[in-house]
Amino acid sequence: MREYLYMALVAAVVTFLLVPLVRRFAIRIGAMPEVRDRDVHTTPTPRLGGLAMYGGLVAALLTTHELPHTGPVLASSNTVVALIVAGGIITFTGFLDDWWGMDPFIKMGGQIAAAGVLVYNGMRLTYIPLPRDWGPPLFLDDLSSAVITILVIVVIINAVNFVDGLDGLASGIVCISAMATWAYSIRLDQVLEDNRINVTAAVMAILIGVCLGFLPHNFHPARIFMGDTGAMLLGLVLGSSLITVTSAADPELIVDVNKFGALIPLLIPLSVLVLPLIDLVTAVVRRTSRGMSPFAPDRGHLHHLLMDLGHSHRRSVLILYAWTFLFAFGLTGMSVLGVPVIFFPLIIVLAVGVLILMAAPRWRSKGSHHAPRGPRWRRRVSPEEDDGGPPTGPMPPIRAESTALR
Repeated sequence: MREYLYMALVAAVVTFLLVPLVRRFAIRIGAMPEVRDRDVHTTPTPRLGGLAMYGGLVAALLTTHELPHTGPVLASSNTVVALIVAGGIITFTGFLDDWWGMDPFIKMGGQIAAAGVLVYNGMRLTYIPLPRDWGPPLFLDDLSSAVITILVIVVIINAVNFVDGLDGLASGIVCISAMATWAYSIRLDQVLEDNRINVTAAVMAILIGVCLGFLPHNFHPARIFMGDTGAMLLGLVLGSSLITVTSAADPELIVDVNKFGALIPLLIPLSVLVLPLIDLVTAVVRRTSRGMSPFAPDRGHLHHLLMDLGHSHRRSVLILYAWTFLFAFGLTGMSVLGVPVIFFPLIIVLAVGVLILMAAPRWRSKGSHHAPRGPRWRRRVSPEEDDGGPPTGPMPPIRAESTALR
């Protein structure tokens, strides 16, 4: 455990110390666009925080060779090289997008290239677990393995990117997701091999450190945004955990360990991303139904809806933190305690119910003589008025015109 703490600490400290330098660099090169109507921050704020995150990731990965237990485990695979190279590709892609702007399809090309590096270095899904009643696991050939792995990682990258809309939201959700995945990987390895050292746990410890090192600079009011540079990097590293935790053990042994059957290695990483995945799917449906591109930015994300209900910026973020924590650790706890899989839908209903109750201040204040002070007056922006910039970065309320003229 001390080695995991050491890796997380290195990642957190390096990320924290690099952020002020990255902020000055972003201001100097002009990577701080003007506030748009769909944004909720009121002053231009520099992006490129993902550069500091990448620095923390690389520093922690390079120091692992000095660790007596975790070092040999990571050295036995190409994980360190794969994450550094793939992370570099995705960070560079995000950097160009945050600085100059980039065509969505070119950006997706960068995402596919980064995921391809992971596949090339052996980080791939070799089988798809199935419930015991459905038969044996579905083993994949080389082509199917590569295609499905790249697809999964690209989806997770974009899911994290879509949810990055309030100060500290994406980094906090990814941190909670990494904690749940870390806990499950430790439990799995301890039962199967009677130890607590594995690749997934090491990478997740570093990811937790990166997020915690960035959050003090990014929590409301944020001094810097991670931008696509950071959001895509976090999605890439988190997506790699799904690959490593699924491929780390014999599928026949996992069936005997997991109380939900062999599906749990897929359910854990995916369940902690339910929130951004819901946001991703609803955004695509919403935009395409209006005749817009699925990549076109708008103001209909879940965090926007919470603020429109009257919640403050920080409270909206904390509500989404609580929902993610409940869902992620609820599923992890149910697996460890041996709760039957039939109860899995119940935790979904419970989590949704908590989100609805916490997100409805108007219901709790029914009968009040004062109207809620949520930003219902905000003008909706048509696609023609938007500058088409990346949808990441915190978004506080726009000032009223009367205030802006003072």
